[in-house]
Parts: sequence; C-alpha cells; structure tokens
Amino acid sequence: MKIGDKVRFLSEVGGGIVSGFQDKDTALVRDEDGFDIPMPIRECVVIDTDDYNIAKVNTGTHDKKKLEKPQGTARYRDDDEDDDRPVTFTPKPLERREGEKLNVCLAYVPMNPKEMTTTAFEAYLVNDSNYFVDFLYMSVEGTGWRVRFHGTVEPNTKLFMEEFDREALNGMERVCVQCMAYKQDKTFLLKPAVQVELRIDTVKFYKLHTFQPSDFFEENALIYDVVKDDVPARTVFVNAEQLKDALLKKSADERPARQPARKPEAQKNGIIEVDLHLTELLDNTNGLSHKEMLGVQMKEFRRVMDENLKNKGQKIVFIHGKGEGVLRSEIIKELKHAYKQCTYQDASFREYGFGATMVTVH
Repeated sequence: MKIGDKVRFLSEVGGGIVSGFQDKDTALVRDEDGFDIPMPIRECVVIDTDDYNIAKVNTGTHDKKKLEKPQGTARYRDDDEDDDRPVTFTPKPLERREGEKLNVCLAYVPMNPKEMTTTAFEAYLVNDSNYFVDFLYMSVEGTGWRVRFHGTVEPNTKLFMEEFDREALNGMERVCVQCMAYKQDKTFLLKPAVQVELRIDTVKFYKLHTFQPSDFFEENALIYDVVKDDVPARTVFVNAEQLKDALLKKSADERPARQPARKPEAQKNGIIEVDLHLTELLDNTNGLSHKEMLGVQMKEFRRVMDENLKNKGQKIVFIHGKGEGVLRSEIIKELKHAYKQCTYQDASFREYGFGATMVTVH
C-alpha cells in the first residue's frame, strides 16, 4: 500500500485515497469530502493503484441482469454465458496528481542477473506521467540512424521494446529518443516535442551493481532519463575534431580578461557621483545576458557603498537611468537589507532627471 492508492474498508462502509501514514500500522484515508480518516492497514484493501507491477483489482460484482421475458425464453441470463458481441469499452488511463510533469526514461533489465557475463537484456521505455507518448527509439549506424522501435506508450506504464544480447551492445553506444506527449479525449497543457541523444556506457552492462532498484521493475534496472520533470536530458558528444577546436580556442582566449572601463567617481560639492550605465562600466557587452549586466552594475554599487560606509554624512548619487526601473529596484532592495544605516531619496530632478538616487551615509 502506498500514497495515492484507492482503498475500500473491510469491516465498515466507505473508503478513499491513501493520503499518508500515521504510523506503520495505520493509514490515513482521504474520503470524498476531503477528510483524512485513520484506519488500520489490515482493515483496508487496495482496489486501484498506480504501481507499475501490481495488476489492477476488479471489484465490480456481476449480478444477473433482469431481462424482458419473451415467450419461450428464460427470465434471467447469466453474464458468464458466451457472448459474441465485440468489446467496445476501453478504460480511461488513471492519472496521478504528480503526473502532470513529463517524465520519460529508457530502462535496460538483465534477463538473468546471476549470469551477467552471458545474459541477454530487455529494453523498455517508461512513461511516468499522465500523458500518452508517441516515440521513436534509434541507434547510430555509421553516419546515420536506424530505428530500433517506434510506438505509443500509455500514461504511467512501461513498454517492452526489444531483447538484445551482448553482441548488439557495440551498436548501442549512442542512441536517440524522439517523443511527443499528449492526452486523449480531454484538454491538456502542451509539452514540446523532445529529441534526446544519449551515450550508453556499455561497460555497465557487465557490472551487476550498476543495475539499481526502481519503482518500475521488480528486478534491478539500468535507467537513463530522457525527460525529467519536463526538462529533456542533455548529453554532450565530443569527437576528436571538436576537442582540437576547443583546445585551440582556449589558447586564443588565454589573454587578460576584459576589465571594466570604470571612470573614477566624480565629486561635486562634496557629493560623489557614480554613473552605473553599462557604457561607463564595460568596454563591450557582447555575449552578456541581462542578468550578467545587472550583476556588473550591482557589483559597482556595492563597491562604492563599502568604500564610503565609514564616511558619515557622505552623500552619493547613483545615476541608473529611468529605463524599466529594474536597476533602481535592485538598489533600493540592497539598501533596505544590507545598508540599513543609510537613507536614500530621489536625486535632484534639475541636475539628474528621473534616473538617479541619492544615498546618505549615517
């Protein structure tokens, strides 16, 4: 029994979803009104579960159905009698509250763990989410790719793809999974299509300890994440040419790092003026993100503040510009938390416009 299982009480009417455990012998069962009821585990029977390895329990009772009594026929018919009518009902897949994030992984399971040097293996795609996943499973062959399996794996299930022996390992060092997630017969949040290339360490297939317990198999398995909490796995492949280019680039880049083109603070009537515009702090901003640019400006702000904290009565004007107000907001936040002994106000509009803040050290 685990959290999320649907249970029914044995000795009294009722049941619900297991929301937790009060102790090792008592489960907390949440009823349809949202109340958690403490109930001995021995008094609960699981009627529905998200476990990958436990078959769903059918608790429906097949009562005999009352039929209209045509002349010369029996009044009742048993459901167990042969019926040639086609089965048209398809149960909807169960969903879990934590299953709205896409989690997909490759799994490899040894068929005979006691004979690791000779055993064959099974490959599975595991879909640990509430989405259907259409996918392609491929391996590299020469300069191209070969499809090893394609199909659809239902929500919260695993799908067997292939059995292979050790001779096939040499062709599986680099694999690729392409997948697309969706839900059937209901609205859902879009998930981007995924293409992930993985480097399979074939040496691990010879070591028993690399196969670990998981929620998806009764046996130990070797798991490779394809998508983890909506984020595709990333593996960097580097060949000899790429390594050579990277080393040459590193040699070319081994020159003094870019230094800020900071100008000394100007003083006017005893007031220190500090221009935080990036053009005054850096020679070049190419390749810097907005976050990195803001970090440069805040680093300069802190430097000036720290150098003048002992100068009581010192006034400092930080010229940050109007813009969207991001830099000003960061300065105010820093003053409130790290420089509580200082006061601040808008600097003179006549001299600086709307884009400057004056700080007084106390």
